[in-house]
Amino acid sequence: MTPKNSDPAPIVIAHRGASGLRPEHTLAAYDLAIEQGADFIEPDLVPTKDDVLVARHENAIADTTNVADHPEFAARRTSKTIDGQTITGWFVEDFTLAELKTLRAKERLPKLRPANTAYDGRFEIPTLAEIIALAKRRSAETGRTIGIYPETKHPTYFAGIGHPTDVKLVAELREAGWDSAAAPVFIQSFEVKNLQRLHTITKIRLIQLIDGEGGPADGAQPSYAAMITPVGLKAVAAFAYGIGPNKTMLWAGAKPSPLVANAHAAGLRVHPWTYRAENMFEPDRFRRGADPAAHGDIAAEIDAGLAQGIDGFFTDFPLYGAQARDRLRAGVK
Repeated sequence: MTPKNSDPAPIVIAHRGASGLRPEHTLAAYDLAIEQGADFIEPDLVPTKDDVLVARHENAIADTTNVADHPEFAARRTSKTIDGQTITGWFVEDFTLAELKTLRAKERLPKLRPANTAYDGRFEIPTLAEIIALAKRRSAETGRTIGIYPETKHPTYFAGIGHPTDVKLVAELREAGWDSAAAPVFIQSFEVKNLQRLHTITKIRLIQLIDGEGGPADGAQPSYAAMITPVGLKAVAAFAYGIGPNKTMLWAGAKPSPLVANAHAAGLRVHPWTYRAENMFEPDRFRRGADPAAHGDIAAEIDAGLAQGIDGFFTDFPLYGAQARDRLRAGVK
């Protein structure tokens, strides 16, 4: 069966921007990703106290900003339980956008990516509106269509504290002129119910994220494992354009698992995450040396996924991704 809404594949999705080379979720990381050939840039979205969508991997921001260096915000350090996990720190939803704009981003993985720390303190936290504007401006400048691939983070949690994000996201995308399956946008979520709601209010393509263990935080399914059976994938196809599985799920040891074939049989596209260059994130067969921060053979790992027929992929290193995409499209092995 051919997946629905056929379009050029594979697509390169810059995971939090070119986050292997710049602090993640900054306009600098997104812009570098575009320069390196990414088709889509990926912002994880969380709401501020005044309900502005901004890009952070998590709503907890101690590891990705210099908030701890701001004495005026010391009293906002607190503990919260989010999706069953208790976290202590500072949280986006406790800051207005104006307050967040006084903070600066920093590298989240300084031990693995020490070169990125040279950019600590230089970049603001971007809003969704700023990211859309960047994608449109760079599309005009490059002559390529640069899309965005937002993830709704913890939608049930945010709805439960009075900051729902789904309708706000759709409204901003609609204001940008994006409200169809042809728009250069995918919306992704690890939860199920919010994607099902989004399916009723927008025609934008939806991606069900799936991990190799556990299950959706909203409890809509007993496990992710149940969602990747042929029956489970058919149910996902009722509201989603594709799935975004953990890349480990493509493999049974060194051999391909049936996931890609089963998803395609259900009419779903497959966009696995996340291809990173460091040995720490590489399977044994693609590691080079013993240093976890040294780069393994990310190009070979991406090529192995492409050989299975994946339709796109997330990567922290979009230059490697663009090179692999271009090799495939040119028929070069």
